[in-house]
Amino acid sequence: MEYVAYYRVSTKRQGRSGLGLDAQQAAVNLFLESSDTIIAEFTEVVSGRKENREQLQKAMRLAKAKGVPLLIAKLDRFSRRVSFIASMMESGVQLTIAEMPRATEFQLHIFAALAQEERRLISERTKAALSQVRKRGTLLGQHGKQLALINRDLADQFAVSLVKHLPKDWQTLSLSTIAGVLNRNNVRTRTGSRFYPQTVKNYLARMNTE
Repeated sequence: MEYVAYYRVSTKRQGRSGLGLDAQQAAVNLFLESSDTIIAEFTEVVSGRKENREQLQKAMRLAKAKGVPLLIAKLDRFSRRVSFIASMMESGVQLTIAEMPRATEFQLHIFAALAQEERRLISERTKAALSQVRKRGTLLGQHGKQLALINRDLADQFAVSLVKHLPKDWQTLSLSTIAGVLNRNNVRTRTGSRFYPQTVKNYLARMNTE
C-alpha cells in the first residue's frame, strides 16, 4: 500500500529539534507493513487551530492525484476541530490514522468531537484557576510557578478520574494491560493521546497508588 504522510508540529522549535515530529514518524513507521511505501512526506509548522495549511494542501493534492490515503500519526496532531475533520473527509481524500487504523469516518468524527470538547474544558478550567489566582492577589507577571501548580492540580484530578474507566482489579494489572484497557475503551490522555505503559505509570504516580 502506498501513502502520503503528513506531520504537524506547533512551533518552529519543535520542527528544528524533532520534538513531536520524531514521535509522529515513529508512530507512522510502527503502522507501516513491510510492503507499504511512503511516496512523499510533508511537514507543517503551524498551530492546530489554524486551518489554512500550505503543506497539508500539497499533501492532499498529491494523495488525491495518486489515489492513495493521506497518513497521519495521531488525530490530535491533525486537528481537534470537528469542522476541520469533516471538511477533510468531504474533500475526497482517504484519511488513515496510524494510531487507529481501523477507525471508521463516524468514529473519527466522535474522536474529534471528544478532543474538541476536552480542549474547551481544559481552557475553561485554566481560566477559572487563573481567576482564583487573581482574586487572591497573586501577581500574574510572576505566576510561572503558580501556573505549574495549577497544571499539576488539573493533571492530578484527571489521573483520579481515570479510575472509573478501569476494572475493579486494576491495581493487580500490569502497566501494559491497563494501557490496553484504556485504549480499548477509547479513553484518551489529558492531551488527547493514546495510553502507553509509561503514560499509565505517570498517572498512577499522581494518584500515589503505584
